[in-house]
Amino acid sequence: MTEEDVNLPAGPPPKTRQELREHQVRTALLDLLAEVGAVTATEAAGRLGYSSGLCSFHLRQLARHGHIEEAPHSGGRARPWRLRRPAQASEPSTEDFGDLARGLEDESWQHWLLQRDQAPSEWRRDEAFSAVAYLTPEEMSRVAAVIRGALAPYQDRDQRPLARPEGALPVALITRLFPLLPHPADDAGEG
Repeated sequence: MTEEDVNLPAGPPPKTRQELREHQVRTALLDLLAEVGAVTATEAAGRLGYSSGLCSFHLRQLARHGHIEEAPHSGGRARPWRLRRPAQASEPSTEDFGDLARGLEDESWQHWLLQRDQAPSEWRRDEAFSAVAYLTPEEMSRVAAVIRGALAPYQDRDQRPLARPEGALPVALITRLFPLLPHPADDAGEG
C-alpha cells in the first residue's frame, strides 16, 4: 500500500467520471461493481479475465477519482471495493432506524410465513427459538458479543457476493436482547 492509497479523497470526487479517461478495464470494473456490489482485485480478475495486478491498478484509479470506495470488511489482506455511496443529507436517528428495522423484520417474517410452501424443500423449515435468562447488564452484553462473534465469518458475504458459496440465500438473523421490565399493572397490585 502506498501513501497515495491511504490518502484517497474523503470529500467530493476531484474529477467527474467523464474527466477520467474511459478505459476498457475500468468500464468493466464499474459494470461488475454495479452487478455484484463489491469485489476484490482477485475476484474481479477471475470474473473479467484480466490479471489481478491490472484490476488492482484500475480499482485504485477509480477510487482516486472518487468513483469507488473501499467496502467494509473484516480485516485481512483482502481489499474489497464498491461503488461510492453518495453522502446522505441527513442521517436518520438510531431510534428511527431501529423502528424501521423492526418493521422490516416483521414484514419479512409475515412474507416468509405466506410463501414458505413455495420454497424449495430444503428451505421449507425455519429455525426459531426464544428464551428468558436472568442476566446482569454485563452478561447481556457478553451474550450479544458471542452472537456477533458466531455471525462474523458470514458478514462480508452481504457486501461481497462472490464470497457466497453456491446455493447460499439471504437468511434473516434477528436477535433482540432486552430486559423484561414489570408492567405498570403488576406494580399497582403491590404495596
